[in-house]
Amino acid sequence: MNNRFFNLYSHNFARVAAASPVCKVADPVFNAAQTIELAKQAAQQGAVLAAFPELGLSAYSCDDLFHQQALLTASLQALATVADATRSLPVAIVVGLPLKVNHALYNCAAVVAGGRVLGVVPKSYLPNYGEFYESRQFAPADCAAVDRIDLLGAEVPFGPNLLFEIENLPLFRFHVEICEDVWVPVPPSSFAAMAGATVLVNLSASNVVVGKSGYRHQLVSQQSARCMAAYLYTSAGRGESSTDMAWDGQALIYENGTLLAESERFRDDSHVIYADVDLERLSQERMHTTTFAMCARRHADEAKAFRVVRFALPLPVDRTLPLARMVERFPYVPADRSRRDERCTEVYNIQVQALVQRLAATGIQKVVIGISGGLDSTHALLVCAKAMDRLGLPRTNILAYTMPGFATSERTLQQARELMRVVGCTAHEIDIRPSCIQMLKDLGHPYSEGRKEYDVTFENVQAGERTSHLFRLANYNNAIVIGTGDLSELALGWCTFGVGDHMSHYNVNASVPKTLISHLVRWVADTHQLGEGGSEVLINVLETEISPELVPGDAADGKPAQITESVIGPYELQDFTLYYTIRYGFAPSKVAFLAYCAWNNRNEGVWPDDAHVARNQYDMAAIKRNMKIFMWRFFKTSQFKRSTVPNGPKVGNGGSLSPRGDWRAPSDSEAAVWLADLENIPG
Repeated sequence: MNNRFFNLYSHNFARVAAASPVCKVADPVFNAAQTIELAKQAAQQGAVLAAFPELGLSAYSCDDLFHQQALLTASLQALATVADATRSLPVAIVVGLPLKVNHALYNCAAVVAGGRVLGVVPKSYLPNYGEFYESRQFAPADCAAVDRIDLLGAEVPFGPNLLFEIENLPLFRFHVEICEDVWVPVPPSSFAAMAGATVLVNLSASNVVVGKSGYRHQLVSQQSARCMAAYLYTSAGRGESSTDMAWDGQALIYENGTLLAESERFRDDSHVIYADVDLERLSQERMHTTTFAMCARRHADEAKAFRVVRFALPLPVDRTLPLARMVERFPYVPADRSRRDERCTEVYNIQVQALVQRLAATGIQKVVIGISGGLDSTHALLVCAKAMDRLGLPRTNILAYTMPGFATSERTLQQARELMRVVGCTAHEIDIRPSCIQMLKDLGHPYSEGRKEYDVTFENVQAGERTSHLFRLANYNNAIVIGTGDLSELALGWCTFGVGDHMSHYNVNASVPKTLISHLVRWVADTHQLGEGGSEVLINVLETEISPELVPGDAADGKPAQITESVIGPYELQDFTLYYTIRYGFAPSKVAFLAYCAWNNRNEGVWPDDAHVARNQYDMAAIKRNMKIFMWRFFKTSQFKRSTVPNGPKVGNGGSLSPRGDWRAPSDSEAAVWLADLENIPG
């Protein structure tokens, strides 16, 4: 096994840590020892950065003891002890201490690595309200008249405008602010992010009162999302003075608004939390969101004021270091049941609202839809039914047609009939075989002469005949044709150009991937929106093998001759690749690494209550094989189909492939660079 490939640092991840040590008030020797012990733990776990609480070397709640020279000297000696300990630790640490500079005292964060202090950041905003009296002891950062200071025998950068960059991990550039700095309307970290910081660090003390924990979550989540950055927050815990306050030691790590790790509050021991931050994801998000660069340009003066301190760390790249981060197998479908139900409700309502608007805008009150007894058309029919309900129109205004052909199974035909019945639409059945035979005769196709030649023409004559019927039926009934093809089929080009799974008057499934459609249908079944009988029909549809049913199978076993996933790969894996390819633009090698993490026991038991969820595993060979199918079909052969798709609503931030929305690409590009990247993957 290639250790480097299976190392998180090889894919622009970085492990970070937020620590909350037990402290003793005004005892820097004890506090330094606790800091060093947690720093060792962080280094052993492969972290490159560990953050400690505000004024952690002295303790925060010293009050007027901060003006005692003995404490200031001891705190400085503690910093020297911590710095010396980092000579043998491959991790940068950020510690808090009081520091006297030119006759003023500052509440500072010192960044330490490789046995030396790299820079010192003073606190910008000093709270002096409620229980806080920091202005009594400290001066704010803008009081400093120097930008470099002599510290522990060396000259080091000093100021709130410092950025620290790990040279051998170039996307890792971090900024430090202190507690109240993030509580103000425009935190210093906002400007730091626009100056290139991808990781934001907050050393906090932050006493605890009722409701404060939730507000910290909101604050850190929003700042990380607004800055499109990772945000490490750590606060003081056990050991701080309880004279007038209490402390819970809360530590949080967020990435672009998403919680990655959280400490247990009110612990009695020193502890540290870890998270693997996706630096490339943050960089891609900023590049994709062009308003980020616009905002940075408008604040260029503030951004230019930042100074970059570069240093190197010995990264743990020569060993297997698995990703300690949840990678969901189904990125379009939340693993948490409550969030999943919420997602299904929202997607369903987006589709329904979009169709309601289209019908209202056109003044048309009827829709035509083809029903195959399969997954996509089932879901599209459910959307149509709810749209009619919203418009106050009878469901009989849904003109549904099932059109059996040469390979239609008895199972899917029966499911189509039952589905139309339980929905309450106007149900029709048209046998397309006679018209298909006529077309084959006109073409001079061997099948019309009794020979069993099941080529692409044979298949597409059936698909085209169904589409022709639907459009003419729409003309005849003053209706519009509702498309049923989904995002996954469009990505893989698994649709016939100009026919039903590609073309319609309006496609409600246009941006919904196959894995999400299956959960939407199951959600309707589980919530009994069609009654008990309807739920049974929907479950049968979900348990049906996905097939285009265009080539006759073996009548003896009733199985279809064509199994879609045997040709284009499993949808659950291809949807995973689709998400990370179009949402973040990741290279195939990174997508493969993420897929390996997701599909090899890293999510065991995520959905323990859902027996229907696949428990498949894919080794790297299977991942590569199916990604090759995806990359070839997506980048080389299918864009011309996507360039001509009908209107349809975008439902999620996972992207759509509409040429009028998320995806604009040439129809004649090459797939060579993606396929070449695949060759670098072991296995």
